[in-house]
Amino acid sequence: MSEMEMLIDRFYLAFAARDAGAMATCYHQDVHFRDEVFDLKGAEASGMWRMLCAKGKDMRIQHSDIHTEGDVVHAHWEAHYTFGATGRHVHNIIEATFRFSDGKIIEHTDQFDFHNWSKQALGTTGLLLGWTPYLRSKVQSKAAAQLKAYLNKNQ
Repeated sequence: MSEMEMLIDRFYLAFAARDAGAMATCYHQDVHFRDEVFDLKGAEASGMWRMLCAKGKDMRIQHSDIHTEGDVVHAHWEAHYTFGATGRHVHNIIEATFRFSDGKIIEHTDQFDFHNWSKQALGTTGLLLGWTPYLRSKVQSKAAAQLKAYLNKNQ
């Protein structure tokens, strides 16, 4: 494994242990994280992981297939957890890409099937509306508000 691949392995091992502090040490201070729900920079990105680790009491994380293509590291990871708002079980399958600066993660992008996630997390609502921009926007807004409240409470 290359140094950057080992950094990604450490990141996911810390996530599996719900150690958001160790995850944050892998990030550059100017990191940019984005996925189907969040688009965060700097401390907000580390704060999101703190929130997810704190709330994910039954969360299980598995990662695999860490490999480099050019200046990008790719990883596959899967999350199993109970979605707090509905109590429904979610098995989310994610493909991640990473770019680096100064030996740390500067750009982290997670991609997953939002419609599949919403069917699992939201049930019938996700099944019927998970493909629409309306539901995606509603989930993004709610998640942003939850993160803001968490960060304000846990500074």
